[in-house]
Parts: sequence; structure tokens; C-alpha cells
Amino acid sequence: MISTGDLKRGFVIELDGNEYQIVDWEHIKVGRGSAQARLKLRDIRGGHTIERTFQAGTKFRRIRTEHQTMQYLYRDGDLLYFMNTDTYEQEPLSLDVVGDAVHYLAENAEAEVLIVGENPVAVELPAAVPLVVADSDPGVKGDTATGATKPATLETGLTVNVPLFINPGDTVKVDTRSGQYLERA
Repeated sequence: MISTGDLKRGFVIELDGNEYQIVDWEHIKVGRGSAQARLKLRDIRGGHTIERTFQAGTKFRRIRTEHQTMQYLYRDGDLLYFMNTDTYEQEPLSLDVVGDAVHYLAENAEAEVLIVGENPVAVELPAAVPLVVADSDPGVKGDTATGATKPATLETGLTVNVPLFINPGDTVKVDTRSGQYLERA
């Protein structure tokens, strides 16, 4: 059992018979009354997020998880194939398990796969990933005096706004949490 004071981001807990990963948590102390913990939770089976508030000291059952580094190989329909970098075994994961991470996975990229029991349940990415620009309109020099942007399609099919000086073939870093351009890589 784990108490609200011991919670951290990334922990997986059982709540109402479902397994939830803690996305964010906040300790709240109001003037009168007891302290509370506000949790933002992601259902690791369903993928949706919820917010719940609990009294300080509430105990939860912590679910044992394992993180396995895997390399993304290729996509075949609704299945994405990953290779375990230790055993070289291939593991097909469905789009439901991969979720929004599919937009940031380039071939041969490494990702952390969250495993509960024997089942992979989620793919976790680093905060930023480098991706190659597949297509973008040409930027005209002197077009603007401010930081104007243009849409660019990346190798994974994701479209982000990039500065005018970015051309097809350039590698850019993209924030996996917000989907925004960060810098040229």
C-alpha cells in the first residue's frame, strides 16, 4: 500500500478496480480542514485521463510495473512492431497501446514500454525527439520581420509549425508533450 504522501509521477495504482498511472499530482492545503491531494490519472488500459481529489493519508494499492527499452521497427496496419533490445525478440503492439506516441516514433527509435504483469500497456517517450522534415513550403527570405512560422510535415506524418528557415530534409526537435517545434537538431 502507498499513501498520498509517497506518490510520484509515473507510479501505477489501482483505483476502483482499474489501473491508473499518475500523470501529475498536487498537494492542497486550505485554511481550515485537512490537506488534500489532487491527482491527474491516466487509465493505462483505456487511455483516457481523469482528475480525482483524495484526503491526505488515503492509501492506494501500488501496481508493480517494469520498463523495457525497445526499438521501434515498423508499422503494419494497426500493429507496430517493437524489438526488445536485450533479447532481440519482436513484440507487436496495437495502436490502442501505443496511443499518441505513434506520431513521434521514427523507425529505429528507442522508447520505454511500460509492462504490467506480462502485458505491455503503454509506450513512454523522452520529452523531445528528433524527427526529419518530409515536406514543407519554401520560406521566402525577408518575408517578415518577426518569428513567422509555416506548417511542416514530419517523417511520421505529424504536422508542426516551424520557422521559415526550416527546409525538407532538416532534422528538428519536437516536444512530445505538446507537439510543438523546439529547435533545429
